[in-house]
Amino acid sequence: MRFDGKIAIVTGAGSGFGEAIATRFAREGARVVVADLNEENGRRVVSAIAREGGAARFFRADVSRSVDVKAMIDDAVSGFGGLDILVNNAGFSHRITALWELPEEEYERVFATNVRGVYLGCKYAVPVMKARGGGVIVNTASIGAVAPRPGVTAYNATKGAVLTLTRGLAVEVAPFRIRVNAVNPVAAETGFMKTATGLDKLPDELRKQLVTTIPLGRLTEPRDVAAAVLFLASDEAEFLTGVCLPVDGGRSI
Repeated sequence: MRFDGKIAIVTGAGSGFGEAIATRFAREGARVVVADLNEENGRRVVSAIAREGGAARFFRADVSRSVDVKAMIDDAVSGFGGLDILVNNAGFSHRITALWELPEEEYERVFATNVRGVYLGCKYAVPVMKARGGGVIVNTASIGAVAPRPGVTAYNATKGAVLTLTRGLAVEVAPFRIRVNAVNPVAAETGFMKTATGLDKLPDELRKQLVTTIPLGRLTEPRDVAAAVLFLASDEAEFLTGVCLPVDGGRSI
């Protein structure tokens, strides 16, 4: 298995992309810290991994809080013995609305989670990885960073910041054998999208509008993102750093 002996943290791992990523890492031999703000979801994922014979532990973390993120990194070291892979996946989207109508508190929250959360993860993971002789960081951005949709301008801006952070940090930490990459998913029918729309179910008309912009003719599935993240984290991608990989069915073409 590709990740035997590896230790990974996945943030936002209680649902959606993060759940799929954490589950795949565990299936391929990694010991996984399942980090999420929602304890019920996070523990559910840990239990599911354990039933499959994998190794995982839950850590409750608000990635916008320095004290939580540092404690999360420390938990991987104390609980599993180190840290090889960090997936900064936790994210938040404000409701779809015009930028000038977006409440300031929503703007602050989306930047705190999506940008500060990635910064803090990197801040506390890099020293641990340096001491370990290397590591991999994979950040979840969005195809909206390079091909933004209207109504989610602030969200798209946070993902643009993640891409710049990814590329800049990749150069800074390359001498320490740490690779930093990102994935750019297109829209997916997850709880994240429900937050953006404020609806329990994605309306058929909105789904149709989204799909018509994707050449491969469907939305992203969590398994698509998990496959891309695991590739970027694997030794198969050992010469890739600063890569921002579209997982978008061709939307960005």
